[in-house]
Amino acid sequence: MGFRVIKTAAATLAAIYTAYLLGVENPLAAGLLAILGVETTRWRGIRVVAARFGASVLGLGLASLLFGLVGFHIWVLAVYILLAFPALGRFGLKEGVVTGAVVVFHLFARGEVTLHALGTELALLAIGLGWATVFNLAYMPKENKALTELRYLTEHAFSEVFRRLAEHLRNPDTVWDGDEILQAESAIEEGISIANRARENRLIPQDEPWQLYFQMRRQQFESIQLMMECIALVSRHVPQADLIAVLFDRLQQDVRSEYYEGETERMLTELERGFRGLPLPRTRDEFEIRAALFHLSRELRRFLSVAVRMKKRKSTSAHAIIQ
Repeated sequence: MGFRVIKTAAATLAAIYTAYLLGVENPLAAGLLAILGVETTRWRGIRVVAARFGASVLGLGLASLLFGLVGFHIWVLAVYILLAFPALGRFGLKEGVVTGAVVVFHLFARGEVTLHALGTELALLAIGLGWATVFNLAYMPKENKALTELRYLTEHAFSEVFRRLAEHLRNPDTVWDGDEILQAESAIEEGISIANRARENRLIPQDEPWQLYFQMRRQQFESIQLMMECIALVSRHVPQADLIAVLFDRLQQDVRSEYYEGETERMLTELERGFRGLPLPRTRDEFEIRAALFHLSRELRRFLSVAVRMKKRKSTSAHAIIQ
């Protein structure tokens, strides 16, 4: 049973009892409106409740005008939908369309447009959406445990990918199914989704460190995919490939580290300097392999530059949260 289901049940019960104790007609409708107002995050809950309340008030106004001019005929509801739904979408209240329709149908069922009828619908809105807001703001589950686990899965998958790439550079005949790539992509995308949800649960807007972390990993994942394309062009073993494989060996450990020490980047700089000092390739095959390795070194540098930017940010409060 999800936490949202529990919140929805509690908000529904509170809304129905409140409407009943206050003597508001049709108290079950307050429970229905509470169900429509419960959301997964605090900020989304505030936005959605505001949209639902605004759409309902505008819908009641339009419906009152139509019912007063034309009468309470079923076909008038179709006219209301044709007029109200596009208008609410234009005003940015699309999420309140269903709630507005609920109160308008209640008004239609009463068969009269009076101050008492309109007051009853507004009271039901205030009670139902009010309790939904209370439960939206009261408590949201912490996401740190899930995010920490996803971080571990991402770093473990990256480490395994680097190990496999190093193996291929040393022995191009190595066969790899690429399962770690799929694991890394899945963990990163899920991490971004949960981090976005965690940010929306903060009442005071601020940068979410987990967002920064998983965005960094997404950029690095794109770089890894380009590295794989380069390595796929290395059809036979060459001495230069062994030197790059050593860098991948080190990255297996670096990717799990909290801090960026710069040693891998220094090693890469030395490696690139050594490449420039090599004699020109003598065959087309050697030229293509050397070109692929040179491109690979460029992607490695891009991968490391992303880590540099991110780990500078981790020197602030972000470090404690990601920790």
